[in-house]
Amino acid sequence: MSSTLRQLRQILGEAAVRSDATSLSVYGVDRSTQWAAAPSAVVWPDSTEQVQAVVRLANQLGFALVPSGGRTGLSGGAVANAGEVVLSLERMNSIGAFDPIEQTVQVQAGVVTQRIQEFARAQGLYYPVDFAAVGSSQIGGNIATNAGGIKVIRYGMTRDWVRGLSVVTGAGEILQLNGGLLKNNTGYDFRHLMIGSEGTLGVICGATLGLARAPRDPLVLVLGVRDFAALMPVLMAFKAAMPLRAFECFSENGLARVVAAHALSRPFAHISPYYALIELDEGPEVVDAAVALFEASLARGEVEDGVVSQSLSEAQNLWKLREYLSDTLARWTPYKNDLAVAVSRLPAFIDEAERLVAARYPDFEVVWYGHIGDGNLHLNILKPDGMEATTFVSHCAAVSQELGALVQAHGGSISAEHGVGLLKKPYLHYSRSLAEIELMRGLKRVFDPRGVLNPGKIFANVTPP
Repeated sequence: MSSTLRQLRQILGEAAVRSDATSLSVYGVDRSTQWAAAPSAVVWPDSTEQVQAVVRLANQLGFALVPSGGRTGLSGGAVANAGEVVLSLERMNSIGAFDPIEQTVQVQAGVVTQRIQEFARAQGLYYPVDFAAVGSSQIGGNIATNAGGIKVIRYGMTRDWVRGLSVVTGAGEILQLNGGLLKNNTGYDFRHLMIGSEGTLGVICGATLGLARAPRDPLVLVLGVRDFAALMPVLMAFKAAMPLRAFECFSENGLARVVAAHALSRPFAHISPYYALIELDEGPEVVDAAVALFEASLARGEVEDGVVSQSLSEAQNLWKLREYLSDTLARWTPYKNDLAVAVSRLPAFIDEAERLVAARYPDFEVVWYGHIGDGNLHLNILKPDGMEATTFVSHCAAVSQELGALVQAHGGSISAEHGVGLLKKPYLHYSRSLAEIELMRGLKRVFDPRGVLNPGKIFANVTPP
């Protein structure tokens, strides 16, 4: 490895190549908790050309690279646990040209997502992809995993806002994809192959992003719901009446932990088993319609209590009840399932999933939350204090096979927005056919013929039973 490190330093400079224990442990993992960091080195290129040089050296010498952004992923997609070199994009963090006519901005891969949101606001515009980790995630990682979040029901996924990409393929070629165009029908759109590919086909170095018109201030409701099934008629009633920005749900045990951990106030005194958080565009007519829908749901017995924000600060405080869930639950190293089915299939799926979870996890605490408005549910199983992590994971993984089969039966996905990485790889066949998996392998050979980029992720060594 000393020869490899020497050549990397010749390309990047002495300070941009490290192999000390602290750097390896910090940059070798993401927010998944099942794998120990074991890279051989971490490198920090500061340009697309330097990325290209590192990838070409990897091809020449035969070492593997793990592209790394903010490492906020939850599926092990940025884990380096087999001697790989971590390729951190965090020094490539410039915001470039803004086009006010096209309403686009060019950014390097290492720009933190929140900076893009703040830049858009300064132009009177809006970057709408939003989730709890926006303050530390980087746009390159968002694109590589096709990040979703809390506004998908209105604005779609990251994919919907990427107008162009600058990518270094696994073979070391620089590709400029789509050029920021809105319309471009000239054959295969390789941009969309790279989005969601989790760094297995190419290293995303920069992007041209579309921006949206700035929305009104939000109106936020939190409603206590009698049971999980009652969430659906509430969702359908609000969705039929007005455009939704978000429709989130979470269970009482999750809310209780957030309130205790962050010294927050409960939204209202009544305790319900589940809660819906709804965000709408503020306006007098919207307030009146939302209150009427709330009262109708209350009269039908679906909703037990609720609150409507009276100011922007109240809306922001209500959002904390949902946004703080993931970080709060991290204390119990939860085993996470990131599931999705079509919204129309949710009632039947929820009923079967709840029965399965109750039968298979009688001794574990389960916290449900998610983006129910777009069909995405997060099932979190909390590790009991004192239980060995390997025992806990083994039990959960066995049940995940049954959950995967249930998702497959409902035509859904075993990973709605977290990617596949290492964690979801054993369940990929529940969402993708053997023919699709073989095509993925074929694309990998085309873009990364020597297999130097993020080996072992997504589909590697996956054989459906």
